[in-house]
Amino acid sequence: MNKVKRIKKTMDGNTAAAHVAYAFSEVSAIYPITPSSVMAENIDKWASEGRKNLFGEKVCIVEMQSEGGAAGAVHGALNTGALTSTYTSSQGLLLMIPNMYKIAGEQLPGVFHVAARAVSTHALSIFGDHSDVMAARTTGVGMIAANSPQEVMDLAAVSHLAAIKSSMPILHFFDGFRTSHEQQKIEVWDYDTLGSLLDYDAVDKFRNRANNPCHPHLMGSAEQPETFFQHNEARNKSYDESIDIIRGVMDQVNKCIGTDYKPFNYYGAPDATDVIVAMGSVCETAAEVVDYLNKNDGRKVGLIKVRLFRPFSSKCFVEELPNTVKNISVLDRTKEPGSNGEPLYLDVVSALADAEDIRVKLTRGRYGLGSKDTQPGDIIAVYDNMASDIPKKEFTISITDDVTNLSLERKSNPIVSAEGTVACKFWGLGADGTVGANKNSVKIIGNHTDRYVQAYFQYDSKKSGGVTISHLRFGDNPIRSTYYVNSADFIACHSASYMHKYDIVQDVNPGGIFLLNCSWSDEELDKNLPAAAKRYIAENNIQFYTCDAVKLANEVGLGSRRTNTVLQAAFFKLVNIMPIEEAVDYMKAAIKKSYISKGDDIVSMNCKAVDAGVSHVHKVAVPDLWRSITVSDDKVELQSDRPEMAKYLNDILITDAAMKGDEIPTSKFLDFADGLIPAGTAAFEKRGIAIDVPLWIADNCIQCNLCAYSCPHGVIRPFALSDADAKAAGGITLQSKANGDFRFMISVSTVNCTGCGSCVDVCPAKEKALKMIPYEDERSAAQQKVFEYANDHTDERILDGNRENPRNIGFIKPLLEFSGACPGCGETPYAKLVTQLFGDRMFIANATGCSSIWGGSAPSTPYTINREGRGPAWSNSLFEDNAEFGLGMAISMKTRRNEMRSAVKRLADKKAFHKEATEWIEAMDDDRVAELAAAKLISVCSGSDNDDAKFVMNNRDLLPKPSMWIFGGDGWAYDIGYGGLDHVIASGENVNILVFDTEVYSNTGGQASKATPAGAIAQFAASGKTVGKKNLAEIAMSYGYVYVAQVAMGANPSQTLAALREAESYNGPSIVIAYSPCINHGIRAGMNCSMNEMKKAVQSGYWNLFRFDPRRTANGQNPLMLDSKKPTLEYNDFLKGEVRYRALEQTNPKRAKQLFAEAAKQANDRYETLVKRSKMDK
Repeated sequence: MNKVKRIKKTMDGNTAAAHVAYAFSEVSAIYPITPSSVMAENIDKWASEGRKNLFGEKVCIVEMQSEGGAAGAVHGALNTGALTSTYTSSQGLLLMIPNMYKIAGEQLPGVFHVAARAVSTHALSIFGDHSDVMAARTTGVGMIAANSPQEVMDLAAVSHLAAIKSSMPILHFFDGFRTSHEQQKIEVWDYDTLGSLLDYDAVDKFRNRANNPCHPHLMGSAEQPETFFQHNEARNKSYDESIDIIRGVMDQVNKCIGTDYKPFNYYGAPDATDVIVAMGSVCETAAEVVDYLNKNDGRKVGLIKVRLFRPFSSKCFVEELPNTVKNISVLDRTKEPGSNGEPLYLDVVSALADAEDIRVKLTRGRYGLGSKDTQPGDIIAVYDNMASDIPKKEFTISITDDVTNLSLERKSNPIVSAEGTVACKFWGLGADGTVGANKNSVKIIGNHTDRYVQAYFQYDSKKSGGVTISHLRFGDNPIRSTYYVNSADFIACHSASYMHKYDIVQDVNPGGIFLLNCSWSDEELDKNLPAAAKRYIAENNIQFYTCDAVKLANEVGLGSRRTNTVLQAAFFKLVNIMPIEEAVDYMKAAIKKSYISKGDDIVSMNCKAVDAGVSHVHKVAVPDLWRSITVSDDKVELQSDRPEMAKYLNDILITDAAMKGDEIPTSKFLDFADGLIPAGTAAFEKRGIAIDVPLWIADNCIQCNLCAYSCPHGVIRPFALSDADAKAAGGITLQSKANGDFRFMISVSTVNCTGCGSCVDVCPAKEKALKMIPYEDERSAAQQKVFEYANDHTDERILDGNRENPRNIGFIKPLLEFSGACPGCGETPYAKLVTQLFGDRMFIANATGCSSIWGGSAPSTPYTINREGRGPAWSNSLFEDNAEFGLGMAISMKTRRNEMRSAVKRLADKKAFHKEATEWIEAMDDDRVAELAAAKLISVCSGSDNDDAKFVMNNRDLLPKPSMWIFGGDGWAYDIGYGGLDHVIASGENVNILVFDTEVYSNTGGQASKATPAGAIAQFAASGKTVGKKNLAEIAMSYGYVYVAQVAMGANPSQTLAALREAESYNGPSIVIAYSPCINHGIRAGMNCSMNEMKKAVQSGYWNLFRFDPRRTANGQNPLMLDSKKPTLEYNDFLKGEVRYRALEQTNPKRAKQLFAEAAKQANDRYETLVKRSKMDK
C-alpha cells in the first residue's frame, strides 16, 4: 500500500479519538465524566449532523444513567452484533470493570477510549494519571497507550482494527487533560482509508457469532467448580495470538501512513547505557530530553515507549532494548500503596527475569499523579539517578518528599524544545473567554500557516471566576513539550489584580513581550505594579504593553467580563505570527461561525472588539528607575486563634493559592494526610477578582435584605450594630426596622466579591439601593474595612429567635461564604440559606459535581464556623453513592445518640444528675430546647468521676440535635444516584435532601440529564432533547410519607424559606428540589439576572412551586400546597431568553416549534394535575 497523504487539522486528543471511534462504531453508549466527555459530545454532535460511519449509517447514540449502565449497554450491543464503543475516565472506568470482565471473557470486540484520570483517594482529583486504567489491567481487555494527540488519532485506529481482528476488547488510553485537552496540529484519517484497513471478514465473523433467535445460543452461564478453571484457561491461546495480531495491525497502519508503531518503541542512542521505560505523554518530554542529553552532554541514553500494555509481551520488550543497556528506570504514573512496585515496573521485572542473558540495574519511580507537571529537569534527574554509583532504587520526581526522602532533586531545567519554538502564556479569569480565544488562536495559526501548534490549559480549583493559564507553543517543527511553559516569549495577564497575587512577568524571557490588561496610565503603573515585577521588566528589557480591554469591551457592548476578543486581537498584533490583516479576517470568520446562533448583534460586537484590540495597544516607556527598585522578600503570615488553622494557612494555603503548590514539601501535609481542610479557609484567600463591585446607597434602602438573601457568595450582608459599634465601623448606618435598638447597615466584602451584580438586579427599591462601581475605586477598599469590622461585631440577637422571613435571615452569619462558584450561581444561595438556618448543627453529604467543587476544592473551603466554633460538617464520597453516604452518616448519628441516650438515662437514675439528665432526654429531638438542656447536663457532668458522666463529656458533640442534609445536582439525583436516592427516601429515615436542579450536568460541561426538558440543546442532545423531564417530585410524593417541595428562590423567597424549615422539621425523609439557573443555560440577560430568571420560570409555568407535607394528612388536610399561580407569561417567551432553547429555534425552526409545543403542553398538563391534586379532599 502506498503511503496515504493525510490532511492536517488542529484538534485535541479527545476529538482525535472520537473521529476514529465514529468511523468504526455502530453504537456508542455514553455518560459524561471529566475529562473524557468531549469524546461523547463530539460523537453525539456528528450524529446529529448526519455524519456517516464506515457502514454508511449514523452512529446510534444511547446516553445512560451511569458509566456502569453505559458498560452494560456496550455489552448488550456487542452481544447482539453491533460494533460498539464508549468513553470514560477515573471512577467511571471503575464502574465499568465488572462488564469489562464479561466482555473480555466473551471475546467481544468493543473499544473503551479512556482519558486516564486519577481515582479519588484522600481527595478528588479530576486530573490525569494512570490509577484508573491500572485498576482495569486484570480484566482481560487489551490495553494500548497513546502519548500525544497524533498518536491518539493513529492508535485509536489500531485499537478498533485490532479489537475486530483479534476478537478482544481494547482499552485505548491517553493522559487526561495533558493529551485529551491538548490542542495540536495533527494528521487526520479520512474514512475511506480507514475502511480500506478494516477486515470485513472479521466483522462478518463477529456478526455471525452474535446471539440471535435465528441462530440462538446461550451466553453468560453459571459454571461449577469442576470446569470453571480450565474453561477460563482456554482463552490463553487467544491472548498469545493477539500480540502478533496487534503487531500486524500496527504494521498495516505503518505502511499506510509511514509511522513505526510497535508494541514497544525504542528511541535514543543505539548504544545507550541508560534507558527509561514509560508510557503516556511523559514519553514526549523524555524524547526531547534524550535528544538534548545525547547531543549536548555526550550521554548515551534512550527511552522505551510502551504502546501495548496488555497483553504484555516480554519478547517484544526485550527485542527493543539496546544490547549496551546497563541501567533501566521504569516510570509509573500511579501509586499502589503497600506493593513491591507499581504495575509497569513489575511487568518489566518479569520481562527481564524471562531474559536470562540481561543483567541491569533496575530502579523505579512515580511521577505525574493528579497531573503533576513533569519538566525536562525531572527527566534529567532520573537519568542522573540511574547512572549514579548509589542510585535510589525507588524514587519520585517533580515533588519535594522530605518525609520518606524518595524525591529526586531537579538540579537543572534546560530548554529542550525544538529550535525555533515560540512559547506563550496567558493568565485569564474563568469564563472571561481567554481559554476559548486561545483555542481559536491555535486553530487559526495551525490551519492557516505551515506552523505546528500546541495549546494546553491549566486551571485552579474554582469554577468560572477562577484562574486559567493558557500555555501555547508554535514553531516550524513538531512540538513534543508536554509540560507547562515556564520560559515564555510572550505573556499576557488579563486581570490586573493578578499582579499582586502571582509571579507572572518573571516567566518572560529576556527581551520578550508582556501584555497587561489594565486601565492604568504609565504614571499609575508605577504606583500600582509590585516592585518585583517592575524591576524584572526593567532589568530584562521586557517589551511592556497595556490594553484597557475592559473599557473597550464595554464600549462595543460586550460587557466588562468579555475581554477575550479584544486581547486575542492584541496578541496577534504583537506576536506578528502572520500579517495582522489576515489574522483579523480569520478571527472575524471564527466569530461568525461561533456566535451566529446567539444573534447578529453578538457577532457585530465581537467583530468591533477585534478592531478595538488591534488599534488600542499601548507600549509602555519603562523608567530606568525601575532597575534599582528595592524588592522586599517579606513573607505574609496569616493569623488565627485556631492553631490547626494557622498551621494550614501558612504551610499550605498561602503557597497553594499563589499557584505555587509545586513548592510545598510532603512534610507540610503530614497533619492533613487524610485530606482534612479546616473550616473557614476561603475567608483568607481574598481573591479580588471582581471588575466591578456593589456600593450601598443608604438613602434608597428599604431594609428588605433581599440583596444578601440572593448573593451567591455571601459577600453582601446586613449588619445589626450597637450605636458604639456603628460609630466604630465607620460606615453609614440607619435605624434598624427589624429592631429599633440597633443600627442597620449593608456592607460588602469587596475582596471576595465576584462582581456578578445579582444584588443590584434583585433590589426592589424604587431607586436602586445598590450600584456597581469599579473595584479599583477607593470606596471599594473602604467598604472592605467596614465589612470586616461589622462582621466581627454584628449582633444576631436582633432576631430574638425569629427566623420566619427572608429579611431576618439576612442578619444571621452565613456559614457558607466566599465560595469558588460561578458569578451569579443559582445553587449557592440555597446552600447558604440552609447554613443560616441549621448550619451550627448540620451534617452535609455532598455528591460530586458543581456543589462539591465550589464547596470543597483545596486549598480552601467556604463552609465556615460561627463564634462558638460550630458549623457544617461537610463530606464528599463519590458521585454515584451520595444518598447512601448521607444515609450512613444519619444512621451513625442516630446510633451514637442512642448510645448517649442510654448513658443519660442511667444518669437520670442518680439524684445528682436526675433533673438535668431527664430534661435532655425529653428535649433531645427539639433543636432549641436540646441546646439549653445540653448546657445544663454538661455543667453537672463536668469533673464527675461517674463513667456515664465521663461518656457525656467525651461525646458532648452528640448532645445537639443533628440536622442531616444530602446535597447534590440533578445529574446525581435524577440519573447516576437516583437508585440510591430512591432507596434512602423509601427508608423512612430522617434525612433532608436538597437537589440543585440546573437541568444539565453542570460540572462536566452541560450534558443532558433526565432533568433536561424537551427542546433544550445540551451536550449529548445537540439537536434538542426529544423526551420530557423526569418528574422526580411526583415520584417522591408517591410514597406518601416523604416531605417534598419544589422551590425557586427568586420567584418566591418566602416559599423557599418555608419549605426548607418544614423539610428540616419533618421527622422523616424530605426532598427539596431547587431550580438553579446555570451558566450553561446561556441566560441572555446575564447571570446577574439569575433570580429574575427563576421568577420568569415560575410565571411561565416552566417551573412549579409547591410543598407536599405528610403531616397535614393527620389533620385531615390535603398534604399538597400549590404555591404557583396560573402562568401569566407565555411559555415560549421564557424559552427565548435562554440560548439553550433559542439556539434550536435558529438552527432548526421546525424541530424547535414541534418540541417547544410539546414541552409547553407537558408544562400545562403538569400544572393542571397539581391544581386538581391540591383541591382533592383528603
